Amino acid sequence: MTNGWRLVGILSFLVAAMAAGLVVSHGGDVEGIRVAIRATARTSLLLFVMAFTASALAELIPGAATRWQRRNRRYLGVSFAVSHFIHLGAILALASVDQALFWKLTNISTILLAGTAYLFIAAMAATSFNRTAAWLGPRKWRLLHLVGGWYIWISFAVAVGKRVPLDRFYWPMAALVLAAAIVRLIAMLRRGRRPVAISAP
Repeated sequence: MTNGWRLVGILSFLVAAMAAGLVVSHGGDVEGIRVAIRATARTSLLLFVMAFTASALAELIPGAATRWQRRNRRYLGVSFAVSHFIHLGAILALASVDQALFWKLTNISTILLAGTAYLFIAAMAATSFNRTAAWLGPRKWRLLHLVGGWYIWISFAVAVGKRVPLDRFYWPMAALVLAAAIVRLIAMLRRGRRPVAISAP
């Protein structure tokens, strides 16, 4: 299986090509941009969940696939960042093409929630390199990625959750968001229940 930065390159190219293809196939109109927004939201969610649950799944369900997932957690996270910034680009394109529709679909509170999530995404992606991670230090790095990961999860939960009553298509996405949190929490509880080894005097 593909690993490391090559994985980032392949996934980034696929997401970018998909988004561009969807816009072009609709003649570059508003509907094409909206389709690209929805598609990149799904690729972002999938990549985020893979990075967010990598360590937990490797602990709970050891195997070749979960070991690969944990080994490439950093690269899945960076791929998620690329996907979600492509998603942001499509949103900004919609705002420039049809401002009335853009404001009909969003509001200030949503922009603030999403904007904060993007700040976390940018910070986490920037500290996914050995040099920047070493500059930040292990304690601050862990805190940033822990708080940032859960904040991004909340932003996905809010974004997907408010659409579930309107469209049943979002039910699988909501189930994926919920499952990601459950997997993380189960792994945390399991770690907390492990007996502490006491060395003999």
